[in-house]
Amino acid sequence: MTLINPEMRRAVGSVIDWRVSYPIGDSDIRRWSVAVCYPEEAEMAVVSSQGVRIAPDEFNPFAWGVNDRRSPPVRIDPGDTDRPEKMIGVRGPGLKYQVAGGLDVEYGSPMQVGDVIRSDVRLVGYTERVGRNGPMLFTVTEDIWIDQHGRWIKTIFETSIRYGR
Repeated sequence: MTLINPEMRRAVGSVIDWRVSYPIGDSDIRRWSVAVCYPEEAEMAVVSSQGVRIAPDEFNPFAWGVNDRRSPPVRIDPGDTDRPEKMIGVRGPGLKYQVAGGLDVEYGSPMQVGDVIRSDVRLVGYTERVGRNGPMLFTVTEDIWIDQHGRWIKTIFETSIRYGR
């Protein structure tokens, strides 16, 4: 028996979620650098030859709020293991537990002061395995960040592992 139902198979490639940041401010980059990298924060946020502050690759423009975002079709608990499927309106596998399976990040253009970042999270696919706790479902999503000029900022591939009936 498979954990992946036909609705889930058809949903591969769908946008699960999207959000748009507020314009990145100089103080956003400095605050992030202090919070994450203190006392080395001065080395983390450099200024370009045009005098514009460049954010470190790991900077999160969504850390202090989101300007716009997709509204889920219904109120979905962030801890719901079927959240990815519910966000796109399909029936999930109904598993009890979920753990992070890892991240892989590819970097493009750096973010800088004034940029507005759009994040689109898509469902990449599913794989199944059997572990000592029974069947496991591996779900991969891809989060692509693009700035207001269409420049690719980064792509985050995230794997989650769900199990337990």
